[in-house]
Amino acid sequence: MSDPVPAIAEAEATGRTREIFDDIKLTLGVPVVNLIWRHLATMDGGLEWAWNTAKPIYTSGAAGAAEARMRAALIPPMPEPLVGGSLRLVGVDDESSRIARAVVAAYDRGNALNLMALTALITPSAGSAPEPVSGTQAQGEAAPLPPVLSEGDVSADTWRMVLALNTFGARPDEPILATLYRHLAHWPGLLALIHAGLAPLEASGEVRRSIAQARDLARAEGGRLIQLAETTRPRHEPAAASIAEFADHVICRMVPIGIALGRWMDDASAADG
Repeated sequence: MSDPVPAIAEAEATGRTREIFDDIKLTLGVPVVNLIWRHLATMDGGLEWAWNTAKPIYTSGAAGAAEARMRAALIPPMPEPLVGGSLRLVGVDDESSRIARAVVAAYDRGNALNLMALTALITPSAGSAPEPVSGTQAQGEAAPLPPVLSEGDVSADTWRMVLALNTFGARPDEPILATLYRHLAHWPGLLALIHAGLAPLEASGEVRRSIAQARDLARAEGGRLIQLAETTRPRHEPAAASIAEFADHVICRMVPIGIALGRWMDDASAADG
């Protein structure tokens, strides 16, 4: 099993798709192409329409400014702090911790920027357009990460943990598997710690409250951001429908979780000394 929705793997992208994938990574300053873009690449003209329409929102710096406002307002579902040495006890040494934190940071940045810009593509125009923000345009290339793992690459126990984590904040019929958990499957012990940390927050409703807050914040920004988009091309309705599905659900779900995991893992690394 790879992606549970149709998607073009980065390694398999060619031609114009490869060019757009590379442009996305360069513009956002991330080492991975998030699943929404890889899914849009399966639609004839979908990826090109979505990226050409949304790119000015990113390059203007407005997506980054909106992301910063969202981060300042959002209350993420924070797990209890780990005791020093917890990561090493589950087989995550200092180098593995560094790489795992880089994985989380990559998805955190990509998801947060995409939530702002892609929500704009499905939001009616409202308010005044934000001013371009100097100095926050293209971020440049980021360091490469280990490959995303699929079901056949890991043990049955690890894959069950990936699927269990994907239920946090998700709908009962959720069709999309968040790629972050597959990427962190290199470290099964870390997945187990994450599950133990997030499970009480899912049970209490804190995860879902944070997701709802992220959705509201993104929608509040979207009406202004859409005014920076390139909208001369005809709207690609299947792509827009997929963007609505992803932005309102899986991306919105993974933004507060990603923010929480980033802070939690950085604190754990500091505690390990």
